Amino acid sequence: MAQIISNKNPIDTNLRRAVGFGFPINGNAVFVPTYTTRDQIKANLINYLLTNTGERIFNPYYGANLRAQIFEVLEEDNLGNLEQIITDSIGLRFPTVEILKMEFNPDPDRNTLFFTLSYQVVLLGFEDEINIELT
Repeated sequence: MAQIISNKNPIDTNLRRAVGFGFPINGNAVFVPTYTTRDQIKANLINYLLTNTGERIFNPYYGANLRAQIFEVLEEDNLGNLEQIITDSIGLRFPTVEILKMEFNPDPDRNTLFFTLSYQVVLLGFEDEINIELT
């Protein structure tokens, strides 16, 4: 009889071995280790979204460059353009991540944009959410 087993990444099988590191990079240990693929994918997405292009040494095209957009997108009609930029850049760098929903909450008085990104990792079959504040 065939048995269905859960979809688990092979590097997640050793619970004592870290997969990578997450954010924030501060605190007692400087690098906060991540022990699951789920946590590492989330950390990679946050890192990518908060990095400006040209900011990463030896990889000048890495980053979503969202801070450069913040002064232009705080108006309601420009949020669709920002959504397209995020969708295209994540689709290019993270082909296994499928965006489910994006919500934007601009605060023009503080020149801040809050947004929530809900996504699904297709190959591993889990959903997660990221909340980011851009100032």
